[in-house]
Amino acid sequence: MTSPEAPYGELVTTTMRVMTWNVWGRFGPWERRAAAIVATIRAVDPDIVLLQETWLDGTGASQVEQLADELGLVGVHAGGELMFDTWGPTNAILSRWPVDAAVTHQLPALHADDWGGLALTCSISGPRRPVLVCNVALDWPPHASASRQHALVHLADVIAARQEGARSPLVIGGDFNAGPDSDEIRMLLGRRAPARPGFVLFDAWEHAVTPGAGETWSRKNPWAAPNLLPDQRIDHLFTGWPRRGGVGSVLGAWLAGVEPHDGVVASDHYAVVADVRY
Repeated sequence: MTSPEAPYGELVTTTMRVMTWNVWGRFGPWERRAAAIVATIRAVDPDIVLLQETWLDGTGASQVEQLADELGLVGVHAGGELMFDTWGPTNAILSRWPVDAAVTHQLPALHADDWGGLALTCSISGPRRPVLVCNVALDWPPHASASRQHALVHLADVIAARQEGARSPLVIGGDFNAGPDSDEIRMLLGRRAPARPGFVLFDAWEHAVTPGAGETWSRKNPWAAPNLLPDQRIDHLFTGWPRRGGVGSVLGAWLAGVEPHDGVVASDHYAVVADVRY
């Protein structure tokens, strides 16, 4: 029986490390950036990595397979239409542990000519219990807030269906292309009408190791600067309600991929990393 003083019982001390990162496909000096991406992930040493804009080429080769081989992780990906002649972007998940029941979700567009977004969900068979993971990429233009909200209503239904009857901790991350004060992010955090009744997530960055805005899109980044867009945290990690023992609650969050590796910044986005009770 729980008590008001300790609603989750004794809190667990073990953790898992989760990372989300848009790695910018084959743009810029992508072959030089590849080494920086590997070095950054290796330095962070995450248990679960959510990647957006990994590449898949016309030969069937994929960045996620290369990363999985080099880092000794398990990899799955979704999408991969050859949008740029010889390659296309994918959502991908890397994991230290086995990945089960991976499903690709094409999120619905608000208008016929729009792109609603892409989500990759899976269950990861961690050593203590399964973890439900969802990797999200949403449409990017600043004026597409209504489209992103429309897609997130559908995503909330998808997550709720997968959570039904399960006691797994939930991690959702990705490139939402929206800042923390946007309507689409506020609807996920319960700070306006929710995406679906009773659906609420928690922002890992609110447990940042070093207080600050945590901009993942920054004019300090040489690949992002030419776009002349304002600095914002548009890449997010969210968790669901904590489970018994506080499993699924965030202990700390920070950015990665900020500094150059061998003279090159790894991506036009910075990564968000969080340690989560597990």
